[in-house]
Amino acid sequence: MEGRQAGAQQETVRKSKRSRYRMLEGLKDFSFALPALLILLVFIYYPMLNSFYLSFTNWNMTKPVKKFIGFDNYVYLFTSDTFYNVLRITFTYMILDVTITLILGLLLALLFNSTARFFNFLRTFIFMPHYISMVIISMIFLWIFNGQYGLLNELLKLFGMDPVQWLTNPRTALWVLIVVSVWKGVGFTMIIFIAGLRSIPIEYYEASGIDGATKWTQLWHITLPLLSPTTLFLVITHFISSMQVFQSVDIMTNGGPLESTKAMVYWIYEMAFTDFKTGRASALVVIFFIIIILLTMVQMYISKKSVHYEG
Repeated sequence: MEGRQAGAQQETVRKSKRSRYRMLEGLKDFSFALPALLILLVFIYYPMLNSFYLSFTNWNMTKPVKKFIGFDNYVYLFTSDTFYNVLRITFTYMILDVTITLILGLLLALLFNSTARFFNFLRTFIFMPHYISMVIISMIFLWIFNGQYGLLNELLKLFGMDPVQWLTNPRTALWVLIVVSVWKGVGFTMIIFIAGLRSIPIEYYEASGIDGATKWTQLWHITLPLLSPTTLFLVITHFISSMQVFQSVDIMTNGGPLESTKAMVYWIYEMAFTDFKTGRASALVVIFFIIIILLTMVQMYISKKSVHYEG
C-alpha cells in the first residue's frame, strides 16, 4: 500500500515537472514573438482602432477637441458624388493595372522560361524596376511624359505627330499612371510565374505530347490550370497594392486633371492633411478597409472553384 502511494506521489511530481517545463517552454517561445507582437500592436492594431474611433468624431487636426457626431461622416461620404467618382477611378485603375500586369508577366514568363545565360540577363533586366523606389520611377516618367519637353513627345515629333499633353489630359493621365505601375510590377510577376512554370512536372507535357496535344492545348489544359495557385497569389497581392496607389498620383498628377486620377488613398491623404478633416478621413479609411476585405474574401471564395492544385 505504501509502495503504491509512493509511486503515485512520484508520478504526480513527474507530471508537475512536465507541466512546469511545458509552461516555461511556452513562455520562452512567446518571448521570441513578443517584440513582433508589440510592433503590430503599436503600428497596426492601435492605429486601426483609433481610426475607427475617430471616424465617429468631427476632429480637426488644428483643434484638440474631438466631438462625437455618430454616423455623420459616413452619411456625408455615401451621399457625396466625389466618393463614387473616386471609387470608380480606383477600381478602373486596379482592374486595368492587375489585368495588364498579369497578362504581360505570364507572356514574359512563357517567353523567358529558359536556363540560358542570355535569358538570365533578360530576366534580371526586366525584374530590375521592382527594386526601384516608386518615387524615383515617378520622377523619371514625369520627364518622359512631360507635355512640353518630354522624351515621348520628342519621339512623336520624329514621326511627324503632334505632341500630347499626357499628364494634363483627363483621357490619358490615368493611363500614364497604369503604365508606370505595370513597368514597375511586371518583372516581379514574370519571376513568380516562372517559378510556377518550373514547378509543373514535365511528365504532364510528355504524356500529352504522346497523345498528340499541341502546344496551345498544353497551355490551356495543363499550364494555366496548374498555374492557378500562382495566379491567385499574384491577383490578391497586385489587387491590394493597386487599390493603395498613392505615390505616383501624388508626384505626377496630384489627383488631376479635373480629379481624373484622384484615387482613394490620395483622397484620404488630401482630406486629412490638406483639408484637416481627420474624422471624415478616418471614416473613409474604415470604408476602404472594409471594401478591400470583402473583395479579398470574394476572390478567395471564387478561387475554391477555379484554383487547381496538383495531386
